Amino acid sequence: MEWSIIALNFAYAVLGVVLMYISYRVIDWLTPQVDFALELKKGNIAVAIFIAAIFLSIAVIIGGALN
Repeated sequence: MEWSIIALNFAYAVLGVVLMYISYRVIDWLTPQVDFALELKKGNIAVAIFIAAIFLSIAVIIGGALN
């Protein structure tokens, strides 16, 4: 077991999570008329699906960039 490979994979995972968070905040900033947190608290399924689609697409993009 090579610890350098494990550390590098962990660093990529942390970088991916940070980039996903930043991307979500940018999208939240670009759509000020929609309060995603409030809509989720109200049980809006469409907003939940939209946010899930955003996270999946960002994950695919980041995964391709880091690979």
